[in-house]
Amino acid sequence: MAESETEVHSRSEQQQSNRLVASAVAGDRDAYRHIYETHVNRVYALCYRLTGDKSLAEDATQEVFIQVWRKLGNYQGQSLFSTWLHSVTANVTISYMRKQKSWMRRLFDTTEQIDNEAGAASCSSEVDLERYIRQLPERARVVFVLHAIEGYRHDDIAVMLNIAQGTSKAQFHRARQLLEAWMGESDV
Repeated sequence: MAESETEVHSRSEQQQSNRLVASAVAGDRDAYRHIYETHVNRVYALCYRLTGDKSLAEDATQEVFIQVWRKLGNYQGQSLFSTWLHSVTANVTISYMRKQKSWMRRLFDTTEQIDNEAGAASCSSEVDLERYIRQLPERARVVFVLHAIEGYRHDDIAVMLNIAQGTSKAQFHRARQLLEAWMGESDV
């Protein structure tokens, strides 16, 4: 049975990624720069979805690539590099958000939820799901993005966030309810 064109392309892409990673691990800064340039937009997009804030997403993206540089030798090549990078991105961003939360909570957390609810109520009737997702409370937003958008299972999310699986499900349910209320629909 012959390989499909997609399978050949995927295998070729993985081989190229593995060569770049090996070169970067050996100290080739150009190889690392190529890895960065290839993946920075996707990493930023995930960071932005998780943080809901452009500035935090930019900082988290930088932190991701610092950690990728440090942990690149841990990549075993058994899965696509992009899959490994996605996992690193989610974990680093969640960790980064935890570090930021202690001082941000003192400044913003008590008024943030009230502002989010007021902002959501005043949104135009045009559905802008990304904007609504950014307005979710942090824990609900993170669980919603990881489960509904990125495809993680609740047991995986529970491990990533150090919460019970039931808490992950409850936060996802909360996010859905808020989105449905804000959008005026029941098919989120």
